[in-house]
Amino acid sequence: MSQFGWGARDISAPKRQALRRVPAARGLLLEDVESGWVGEVVRVEKSGGLRMVVLEDRRGKTRSFRTGYGFLLEGEPVELTEPVATAAAPATPVRSASGSRLVTGLKARTARASRIWVEGKHDAELVEKVWGHDLRVEGIVVEPLHGVDDLAAAVRGFAPGPQRKLGILVDHLVTGSKEARIAAEAMRVPGAAGHVLIVGHPYIDVWQAIRPKVLGISAWPVVPRGTDWKTGILKGLGWEHATVTDVALGWKRLLGQVNSYADLEPSLLARVEEVIDFLTAGDHRD
Repeated sequence: MSQFGWGARDISAPKRQALRRVPAARGLLLEDVESGWVGEVVRVEKSGGLRMVVLEDRRGKTRSFRTGYGFLLEGEPVELTEPVATAAAPATPVRSASGSRLVTGLKARTARASRIWVEGKHDAELVEKVWGHDLRVEGIVVEPLHGVDDLAAAVRGFAPGPQRKLGILVDHLVTGSKEARIAAEAMRVPGAAGHVLIVGHPYIDVWQAIRPKVLGISAWPVVPRGTDWKTGILKGLGWEHATVTDVALGWKRLLGQVNSYADLEPSLLARVEEVIDFLTAGDHRD
């Protein structure tokens, strides 16, 4: 018999009285009538095909009980039911899209003189989407070049030095390519050595740095020789491709599928991280 005068058999029999039904909400303080165990609900779980409620006492010890009848809430016998499903509050993210630890409550650093240059607008937008948080924390600005044919002249005009470093990301930077020759020429500009880092990925365009599986395909479409690459890609995907607007909308659609570094090819990830490390080497925030 419990201190309230009910035997375990009486209170566990639903036909004797209609008890108030109470969802097993976390933090609810209950007493198990049969054992006298008093504790807060910490979770509800399934065990052996039965729904069990786990109660934690004031010493931090826990015991599991079958949900249903046999509980007291503030001295009143109740029927313990399944917890009411509620929309979970969005978890505060601890990682940025690049996988770095998210810095909260910190104003963007004043932009430093050093820069990251990328070939075009699409490259800049992709880098911003994945590494934007990191770049603002470090005060690094990404600027599109709109082509690298005059890269040496652009580097010369930038006048790189110890406080004005350049990290340059080039498309299709592979041995023997036109881009490789352009990069070598740019590195011969006075002041470039030690203050300019040119890296690249093997793809014709930064679009290919997005993993195909993100789009639900096994590989990027093959574009026939003589066909504009972006137009050919969109056509191969079965998307609108006839106009400049179609290409722009196609890119927005692609970019919209990218949510984090996991959606990009490792060859691009490594190069961008290398550039950020180069520009911030030896830097210490107060």
